[in-house]
Amino acid sequence: MRRGATNALNAVTPNAGDEAVASKPMMVSFDEAQDIIAQVTEPLASERVSLLLATGRVLAESLTAQTDSPRQPVSAMDGYAVLDRSTSLGCRLNVIGEACAGKAFEASVGASEAVRIFTGAPLPRGADRVIMQEKIDRNGDAIIIAHDYGPGWHVRGTGSDFRAGELLLAAGTRLSDRAMVAAAAADQAELCVTRRARVAIIATGDELAPPGEARLRPDAIPESVSHGIAAMVEAAGGEIGLRSCGADDLDALQAIAGEALGRADLVVVTGGASVGDRDFAKPMFAPFGLSLHFKKVAMKPGKPVWFGAASGKLVLGLPGNPTSAMVTGRLFLVPLLARLMRQSCPDVLHWRSLPLARPLGNSSDRETFVRARWDNDGLVPLDNQDSGSQLALRDADWLIRIATGAARPEPGTMVPAVAF
Repeated sequence: MRRGATNALNAVTPNAGDEAVASKPMMVSFDEAQDIIAQVTEPLASERVSLLLATGRVLAESLTAQTDSPRQPVSAMDGYAVLDRSTSLGCRLNVIGEACAGKAFEASVGASEAVRIFTGAPLPRGADRVIMQEKIDRNGDAIIIAHDYGPGWHVRGTGSDFRAGELLLAAGTRLSDRAMVAAAAADQAELCVTRRARVAIIATGDELAPPGEARLRPDAIPESVSHGIAAMVEAAGGEIGLRSCGADDLDALQAIAGEALGRADLVVVTGGASVGDRDFAKPMFAPFGLSLHFKKVAMKPGKPVWFGAASGKLVLGLPGNPTSAMVTGRLFLVPLLARLMRQSCPDVLHWRSLPLARPLGNSSDRETFVRARWDNDGLVPLDNQDSGSQLALRDADWLIRIATGAARPEPGTMVPAVAF
């Protein structure tokens, strides 16, 4: 799962707290963290799946067309197939047959003849034009071109959409609903796709209780973060291999960590990343040889986010506060999943320059990602930027990126933002 020099990694000894981690790597910038993820993340293996099961998967191999499309000239309209040089406004033609999609007219069309034809039907031999039915008056087996039929020939030529051997979808393309049309048009029953990333999610904290049970304990809160992270994983094309919630007990958490590593390509841990006596997010992986690629990121919210590997699997630590977890999940987990499944990272972390509709607060000593919503005037920063807020997440659909020490942007300023 890892590549590159190993001297940048720092082992965590069994049962050690965060302060036992070696001095490197220290806090990194957001861009440095993204570069590290890119360097150490290897794509998963590929597999062949039925086209019927390929929706949402990512192509591991480029997809080329097996045939021309269309394979022969076909009608683009319902009407009559004719020989252009023998037709004119007001002329009379004999209807000698009919052509439908999937059922060609086998004979040839000559002068003063026409074939009733429907959209998608192969153009009969001899015909080179289709006149729309709205321009025709028909009486039995005879038609008269009663109206000006204009310059359009209404014929889709052989290969006018694409040619056999033409690249239709490049490797790394996620098979959206629109891409599935092109995939099916390639005339391949099976596709080579990257295996779905299996993700284990572990929420930590004595205070957490399953939704529906928290109100039964005065000191409990509903465990909400893992539900958002799980939805994020599935939306990104991954699958959930394990979901668990562990109290702040190191032995119990180490057992959960071992199970998670055995069932997933990537383990996501929420909470427990501070330096308190009961923060076990990193020590829970110590028996499995945890090595850290970075242990903090100079960003707000999300400073406690960390990334490493244990037992040959990737481990991503997210903050326990709901907003911090979802922001860092969007900024780190989604690109990480994209790299595992051979997608281009810019496709999923696409920064756009958008207008700011309302003022932003002062800049921080850390790079800041401001939750915002979109309205007709541009990006509107949410009033509640607290990292523990859950309700505000409902309204946040953009993240505005504000550099460390940047001047306070005024309304109308173009600011970098990514869809949340």
